[in-house]
Amino acid sequence: MNKNELVSAVADAASISKGDAQSAVDAVFSVITGELKKGGDVRLVGFGNFTVSKRAASTGRNPQTGAEVQIPARTVPKFSAGKGLKDAVN
Repeated sequence: MNKNELVSAVADAASISKGDAQSAVDAVFSVITGELKKGGDVRLVGFGNFTVSKRAASTGRNPQTGAEVQIPARTVPKFSAGKGLKDAVN
């Protein structure tokens, strides 16, 4: 499912227009992104948690040349599924 299909599904499920659903989906993504940018987390009970994790700097290898490459430290978003989502999928 891509974003347009998600918007259509939300519009049908909530009985709202596609324009309103588009705004709602964009707002949800924007709020989650904004909170993660600030270093916070978003916990949706029964669905899952969006968190931020710090990845340390490391040394990798270029697979073509075998040369060592320095990989800088960075912050990455993570999602862990909640029990409700896991149970629904299984």
